[in-house]
Amino acid sequence: MARKQSTVTRKQRQISLNTVRSQVHNDCYVCSSTNNSGLSLEFTPSKDGEVEASFTCDNRFQGYPGYVHGGVVSSLLDGAMTNCMFALGLTPLTAELKVRFRHPLLISQPATVRAWLNHHTPPLYTLEAEIVQENLIKACAWGKFLDRFDP
Repeated sequence: MARKQSTVTRKQRQISLNTVRSQVHNDCYVCSSTNNSGLSLEFTPSKDGEVEASFTCDNRFQGYPGYVHGGVVSSLLDGAMTNCMFALGLTPLTAELKVRFRHPLLISQPATVRAWLNHHTPPLYTLEAEIVQENLIKACAWGKFLDRFDP
């Protein structure tokens, strides 16, 4: 999975991420701290233009016994890519999402979700994301996003 380098600092990306998210995404199931039934992930910019968040899913998000529901896994990946766009100052809508489930994501175990931009020809952006748990990529996704809102 190739990753593009960013010339914008992490601090600038964090400010952009927080600003855009609070303006257009403040009650999101994945990343809002005010949505009591959500995941409350706190995304931060990391290396090479990525964003990432750590989490431990509890039993509320269970599908099969001991495993996180696939819909929640898909939401985590989509949310990471959306927050990556926020860090770029963009307000995207998901146009296409392809998810590959490689290994079951375990309940009550720490994991990290990260996303990065691959390509862009505005207003279309192509991103990738992955969830890593126990040093294994548990799921990955490829998404196309349209930037269509002014925050």
